Amino acid sequence: MTETQTSIGQEEEETRAKTQPLIPGLPNEIAELCLLRLPYPYHALFRSVSSSWNTTITNPSFLLSKQSLSISSPYLFVFSFNKSTAKVQWQSLDLSSGRWFVLPPMPSSFAKISSPHALSCASIPRQGKLFVLGGGESSRSAVVYTALTNRWSLASPMLSPRTYFVSGNLNGKITAVGGSLDGGGEATKDVESYDPESDTWKESARLPMVLAKYDSAVIGKEMLVTEGWAWPFMFPPMGHVYDSDKDTWREMSGGMKEGWTGVSVVVRGRLFVISEHGDFPMKVYSSDDDTWSYVSGEKLPRKTMRRPFAVAGVEDRVFVVGEGLNVAEGRVDEGQNGEFSVEWRMIASSSHQARTQFSPASCHVLYV
Repeated sequence: MTETQTSIGQEEEETRAKTQPLIPGLPNEIAELCLLRLPYPYHALFRSVSSSWNTTITNPSFLLSKQSLSISSPYLFVFSFNKSTAKVQWQSLDLSSGRWFVLPPMPSSFAKISSPHALSCASIPRQGKLFVLGGGESSRSAVVYTALTNRWSLASPMLSPRTYFVSGNLNGKITAVGGSLDGGGEATKDVESYDPESDTWKESARLPMVLAKYDSAVIGKEMLVTEGWAWPFMFPPMGHVYDSDKDTWREMSGGMKEGWTGVSVVVRGRLFVISEHGDFPMKVYSSDDDTWSYVSGEKLPRKTMRRPFAVAGVEDRVFVVGEGLNVAEGRVDEGQNGEFSVEWRMIASSSHQARTQFSPASCHVLYV
């Protein structure tokens, strides 16, 4: 088929979609309100009903309409791996019903990785998009998952190859920091930022020094990057803070980096960590006096939650995914005296047996 024929075919399909009623007998405005309430996991099925449904559901304005009407719902997306077979898989949890759904596989080049931790994942929650970086033979590849279409698409490759690094969403741009050039050898201080609107990467200010390993969190315009404590706890961790407005780095304060003793999550604009040791205590950081304090309330359920953990936060909620893809939800409350407390519950979910061999590498909350 020639390019001209393809173009004509697309134009004909768009014309049919515009003239064909969404639901016969209903004005399109009313019919679209009905479509807006269709649950996300079944969008792929609904798109096959007709060309007009497909055009409506995959239009970016569809998600904007859901958000303006406050009917977009949070879903938990988990990048998981099977420890026995090394298979990687993205899965999504409907937080209201407890049902799991398996996402389409990423491009084949992303399945050929030494470890899921060699990749880095970031998200733009309100746009319903996931970003996976560091795949392919060159370790520069990048892919984007769009929840509305339930599809992966290739993005422009990163400027520098890297594995075992961190990335985060800074003001709608995805920033990739540090890592290893060849999966365990030479480290890099390179930093770059991806603009999804223009599909381009741009160099940013380099890290002041290489780090042995990485954890990160984004608060407002700043990205916090640290090594975190590691066994045998002989050397204090290094850490730096990136200011995206000024494109500069500064050294992380002593209290912040020395108290960063777990996996991090940002809730209510505050930095929390959950330890993967002991009874999994949760701490919150105060920039006023550069100290950490323990969060009161219940501890993470030890009987059902086992390492490794992946953590995501949204509004006043914390989601912790453990081995077997068990999920705990914590409700964080701030008292009048500024002290924080948390109340945990396990999220009951379907088909648990199918996920017992999977562990989480990363998780994100998207609104769909």
